[in-house]
Amino acid sequence: MLDFALLKTTGTLTPRLGRLSLAGRRSVLTPGFIGSTSRGVVPHISQDNFQKSLGLDGVYVALEDFIEKHPQKTPPIFHLDAPASIRKFTSLPEDTLLVLGARRNPPIPSPTANTNTEISLLTSVGYRSLSCEYYAAAARKLQPDIVVGLADIPLGQEVVGAKRKDKMSDRTETWTRDIIAKQKSLGEGEHRFNIFAPILPIERDLQSWYLEHLVDDMVSKISGVAIYDAYLLDDLPEELHHLPRLSFHAPASPHELLRHISLGMDLFTIPFISSATDAGIALDFVFPPPQKPNGGSRQTLGIDMWHTEQALSVTPLGENCTCYACTKHHRAYIQHLLSAKEMLGWVLIQIHNHAVLSTFFTSVRASIEAGTFDADAAAFEAFYEPQLPEKTGQGPRVRGYQFGSEEHAKAEKKNPKAFRKLDEEIPLKVAHGQQPNKKPAMKDVIDDEALVGLVGMEDANGAMQMEDLKLEDDRTAEVKA
Repeated sequence: MLDFALLKTTGTLTPRLGRLSLAGRRSVLTPGFIGSTSRGVVPHISQDNFQKSLGLDGVYVALEDFIEKHPQKTPPIFHLDAPASIRKFTSLPEDTLLVLGARRNPPIPSPTANTNTEISLLTSVGYRSLSCEYYAAAARKLQPDIVVGLADIPLGQEVVGAKRKDKMSDRTETWTRDIIAKQKSLGEGEHRFNIFAPILPIERDLQSWYLEHLVDDMVSKISGVAIYDAYLLDDLPEELHHLPRLSFHAPASPHELLRHISLGMDLFTIPFISSATDAGIALDFVFPPPQKPNGGSRQTLGIDMWHTEQALSVTPLGENCTCYACTKHHRAYIQHLLSAKEMLGWVLIQIHNHAVLSTFFTSVRASIEAGTFDADAAAFEAFYEPQLPEKTGQGPRVRGYQFGSEEHAKAEKKNPKAFRKLDEEIPLKVAHGQQPNKKPAMKDVIDDEALVGLVGMEDANGAMQMEDLKLEDDRTAEVKA
């Protein structure tokens, strides 16, 4: 089972050092981060480059990336009859920690509300519902190392009423009990996954009933907690302080990341790494920062590789970076790749950006060990701009789920045309989105072996009838006239 050792801590809302260990997997030093994936792989990174150039100790995988055929058909990931099938399906190395959750981080709001038994999510072909029973059965089949419990969190609502918050607490408590019961029912010799219980992003008194049950009845059966609001860590019961904390509060910048670390967060998923890569921005910051020159302005957190000044630069992306991209290539070559829409451009930037964050966390841990973290964090905030640079160039081709639901109603295509006439201009900015799936949702019919639909299910739409279809060209129409 998962073991978490606290190596250094000085209080409740203070930075702390830890080590997360699991037999057969790399140990993860905390504070640290795990890779965010799309359909099981880190964007732009093939699995051979994952092993050779990225060096990540763990990844977070979202189930909603794989169940676009549910419930009409069995999703392909469940057809693989092999131990730890999700690891085999994604070709993830055996020593890499695998964390499974229901939704991507950050999740995209769904127009369909959650119910007492289901959450609404967005697959690559439209909106679907995921029941707590289906999720538990999927965890049993896929055999990840860690399963993040379902949380009832309404998305896209600026104000959530007190009654809705009570419902959030009740549902999450029920769903956490369900996943624990599924884990307990595993037979001898079956893979036992570890459970991280969600802590809701609402005030402690509004989820007190759930937290009391978590502490009294379930604390010995969970291996960690999933935090959705880092600024509510003060409300975490003392009985849960010894557990590792996995953050789903997506930081917008390294500055916010440091604030979360200062509150005692352990493990992070960091969406802004891939967002910066997609925008053609090579991250460029170190911790602690260099000595700031007198009267100097704040430095940017990244280099926009679309700027024309990079076209003649033969310097690496990072001055002292030792990643593959920086040791083998220079900025002019990488900008050429981006301009030519060559995928290798984004691959090299993604490798570099992950290397920057890995070095960042190594230095953060050294700073906490030395007792200088607060001073170093203050110097970092004074030295660097508070936000990442704005996107100026055109990113790689995108999927519809990579954009908010408010974009779906727009008529424009997600991506520009791949081919065009010589006299046709391509607009630099295009709208992104897709129409929501308007087909009526079907309920799950599941038991442990029907699992995730591993029984025959008829196509709900039926076959189209073509017998009466007749085609007429223009000449036939003229003869009839």
